[in-house]
Amino acid sequence: MSARGKARRVLVVQGHPDPRPERFCRALAKAYAEGARAGGHEVRELDVAALEFPVLRRRDDWATEAPTPDIRSAQLLLAWADHIVIVHPLWLGAMPALLKAFLEQAFRPGFAFAYLEGGGSTMLLKGRSARVVVTMGMPGLVYTWFYRAHSLKSFARNVLGFCGIHPVRSSVVGMVESPHPEHRERWLERMRGLGRRAD
Repeated sequence: MSARGKARRVLVVQGHPDPRPERFCRALAKAYAEGARAGGHEVRELDVAALEFPVLRRRDDWATEAPTPDIRSAQLLLAWADHIVIVHPLWLGAMPALLKAFLEQAFRPGFAFAYLEGGGSTMLLKGRSARVVVTMGMPGLVYTWFYRAHSLKSFARNVLGFCGIHPVRSSVVGMVESPHPEHRERWLERMRGLGRRAD
């Protein structure tokens, strides 16, 4: 159960573009999903690497073009969820291009937000919370304090928050290439604990 003692609908989005199972992002997402199921939550999983969709190249395509079947199915899962967990690696200081392309496809006007007559917009994904789990080779504190977690904060504020998803919490998983297996196991156990609470 969640911290409020209520079962939640949890969507775990795997954002690593490499489909190979040995990627640590995949182990983290699996651990979170296992914990959530053990906590009595309803869980569904979405693997961005398995979806078929083009890269958007024009604003008109984003605003007016119908989404592909895979993107429409993803939107239905996003609409279904109370809590969305997005797991991805840090590549060149930000999320991988494939995950960004997916978000541009899925978080379209009319689904994630709507334009208002006279200017401005309204949030269409209110009532949902999120957790973003980011893996990286550097120590997590270097990313958080020296680089100020710039890409993570931008994602939370300018994408998720813009659409009404709040609160957005995060887990920064550094040193993923550490030779010490206990480092990874500690993070997997943390993910199971977060999953049990749907936090």
